[in-house]
Amino acid sequence: MDHTISQQLFAKAQQVIPGGVNSPVRAFRAVGGTPVFIKSAKGAYVYDEDGNRYLELINSWGPMILGHAHELIEKAVSDAIRQSFSFGAPTRKEVEMAELIVSMVPSVEKVRMVNSGTEATMSAIRLARGYTGRDKFIKFEGNYHGHGDSFLIAAGSGAATFGTPDSPGVTRGVANDTLTAPYNDLAAVQKLVEANPGQIAAIILEPVVGNMGCVLPVEGFLQGLRALCDKEGIVLIFDEVMTGFRLARGGAQERFGVTPDMTTLGKIIGGGMPVGAYGGRRDIMDYVSPVGPVYQAGTLSGNPIAMSAGLAMLKYLNETPEVYRQLDVIGSKLINGFKASLSKLGLSYTINQVGSMYTLFFTEQAVTDFPSAKTSNLPLFGRYFHAMLERGVYLGPSQFESMFLSTALEAPHIDKIIKANEESLKEILA
Repeated sequence: MDHTISQQLFAKAQQVIPGGVNSPVRAFRAVGGTPVFIKSAKGAYVYDEDGNRYLELINSWGPMILGHAHELIEKAVSDAIRQSFSFGAPTRKEVEMAELIVSMVPSVEKVRMVNSGTEATMSAIRLARGYTGRDKFIKFEGNYHGHGDSFLIAAGSGAATFGTPDSPGVTRGVANDTLTAPYNDLAAVQKLVEANPGQIAAIILEPVVGNMGCVLPVEGFLQGLRALCDKEGIVLIFDEVMTGFRLARGGAQERFGVTPDMTTLGKIIGGGMPVGAYGGRRDIMDYVSPVGPVYQAGTLSGNPIAMSAGLAMLKYLNETPEVYRQLDVIGSKLINGFKASLSKLGLSYTINQVGSMYTLFFTEQAVTDFPSAKTSNLPLFGRYFHAMLERGVYLGPSQFESMFLSTALEAPHIDKIIKANEESLKEILA
């Protein structure tokens, strides 16, 4: 494939944009080479500036669960634009959106709209602190909750230690209130709670992790966190920015049968537009301004264009439950095809999959946390990524990302991806 125009655009971009990209993973640093500049997308395909076409398994990192430029979303946005772009005042669609979210997500009795997943998680932690009167919270290694200061904290040297700043610009004072535990390690969480009695406001986690690759909770982990939070008066927050409305109508909390106190949402909730939300129990949410003392605001929150796209998406998912059965079938067919090729070639691998999320890890070790994810052969993944790209399949440019499938993937698409996978594996092993 010819990538001349993408290469030229990247050279220009590096002169005026830090690293040439507006989000780091897009720079292809983890896989090498020049990022592909996308021009358009429709259904299961994206098209780059050089005219190349790719079957893609990112779907804008999750939002495009029905495929790109779905006609329902497209019409909703087009209709809304004719009414103007933003009002900075309440609208009917905000109420309808909130009512729909409350009806779909088990934990949500009230919800506040924001503009991104990062804003949602930042606000949720602030609210949990205000509600409990406590300062500290627990997060998990390999879970990503956006780029808020409190979340950019590396793990300390032991289960009961404070974290340390993971990025310049994050102060040690912020890090002192952030405690980090290994994912899927309930005992480590219990030790942190015991070492900080009466000080922990919240535990936040991705119920299914998408940011160290797709990693599922082990049996009893989510249930154990729920019981611990109930016992200690800790606010349990599920970050469902990725999993919300993707793994089930009510997200991972519906699929796994564990209800948190608060939930953060994004991606699918906006139908591709920049939207986030946080919601939860009524008594907690009533601590948010203007009814409560915890301040949070946003000029573009509840933007009418974004609300229109999100409403169209959520109404369709709410009224069409077979979408989730269809996605499970698509995921199973794809992964079974991958496994057949991998086994035939004798390559060490692990595939984690739940519904329409999956990651192929180039390691023979079971991947249940960040240390096991890091046993993957990263150079091998880089070669695999580029081999798939040259065969017209666009993957997330990092071993530590989940892929996201859409209902736009039909049987011929799946067959083509499976064939490209086998050919790519043969190439990188040659």
